[in-house]
Amino acid sequence: MRTLLIKNGTIVNEGVAFKSDLLIENDIIKKIEKKIEWDADKVIDATGLHIFPGVIDDQVHFREPGLTHKGCITSESKAAIAGGVTSFIEQPNTVPNAVTQEILEEKYQIAAETSYANYSFMMGGTNDNLEEILKTNPRNVAGIKLFLGSSTGNMLVDNEEVLEKIFTSTKMLIAVHCEDEQTIKENLTKAKEQFGEDIPVSHHPIIRSAEACFKSSHKAIELAKKTGARLHVFHVSTAKETELFENNIPLENKMITSEVCVHHLYFSDEDYTKKGNFIKWNPAVKSEHDREKIWEALLDDRIDVIATDHAPHTLEEKSQKYLQAPSGGPLVQHSLITMLDFAKKGKISIEKIVQKMMHNPALLFRIEKRGFVREGYYADLALVDLNCEPWSVSKENILYQCGWSPLEGKEFTSKVVSTILNGTLVMDNGKINEQRMGQRLLFNN
Repeated sequence: MRTLLIKNGTIVNEGVAFKSDLLIENDIIKKIEKKIEWDADKVIDATGLHIFPGVIDDQVHFREPGLTHKGCITSESKAAIAGGVTSFIEQPNTVPNAVTQEILEEKYQIAAETSYANYSFMMGGTNDNLEEILKTNPRNVAGIKLFLGSSTGNMLVDNEEVLEKIFTSTKMLIAVHCEDEQTIKENLTKAKEQFGEDIPVSHHPIIRSAEACFKSSHKAIELAKKTGARLHVFHVSTAKETELFENNIPLENKMITSEVCVHHLYFSDEDYTKKGNFIKWNPAVKSEHDREKIWEALLDDRIDVIATDHAPHTLEEKSQKYLQAPSGGPLVQHSLITMLDFAKKGKISIEKIVQKMMHNPALLFRIEKRGFVREGYYADLALVDLNCEPWSVSKENILYQCGWSPLEGKEFTSKVVSTILNGTLVMDNGKINEQRMGQRLLFNN
């Protein structure tokens, strides 16, 4: 039996922050009490530190298999651990796309051998794989992912009859990328008429417009209401979309939920001048007005989850002209500290951050015994110093395989000091041990 005792920390959990000790036995939180005396195998003095549940990032792209020149499960899960992210849900647009049970299970096998963090993978939907979708085990797969805007390979689901069949046929959570393909194509044609092949990146939110997002999200939500499907709308990026969601229902009872990504809270279209393709995401970073309305929806609980859509590309790929440069960027190492920086500025409370990044993903996906600091739950924890010496994101401290971050040069005065995963201290004072302790997430579906 392994025991780990954390003394004198401030636990942030379920809307409150309180001083407490915490005893871990093997991989489970055994006791949470003001003062615990125990002859533990290891004792951590957390004086001056805050103890958070580990972040659960419900949307990442770790690029394995098939795109491992950009990143892999090993490299990106290690970066996650450095950022206090203890669990991730990875998307199916790898190569080959995870649209059969065989390919999906191959990804799980890779993660079982190589992941530093806890993991789950979504099953991908296409216009012609309903039979494979229906084989998905809701106990050990996070959900079904549908791209209603273009993506890698054959993953655009644009057949309305098929879409309705998928929504009607599964009780699993359906997560959607919502951008209307036809609207984007029309906008791109207009941009090419205006600029030729040399479109400025600042035009990205005009091509992948607010209207394209709203049209697609609205359609998906109406279909979910019609069919009774559980729908989760990824990366809300517009003011107009926020009006589609409700905040007068407890999360456990919501059938239609939503997520915002850190970059849509942090950047606006004014940043394209300086950052260029390095903040080119789909959906696009849009106006300051959109950003502020998204913040309002996050704080009043119309938006349920904060995630990253972590999607690394090489520097060479991102340095191409707008039309050639791929969309996406790496964020999983810096998501928690970015949100804590907003807390320091009075934009959001640390309790609300824990709700949106730890509690709500666990509740929404019905993840078994994670996402909370509770006795009997898995000991997935991040120990954070909220008042450290200033430090900056730089190439020297970035762990992403791609070697860059859209936050390079940003100074922080918070840092993740240590990370505990399944009761094991996997990062101690910034140093990650090479044990890969990640477990497959299980779901109470």
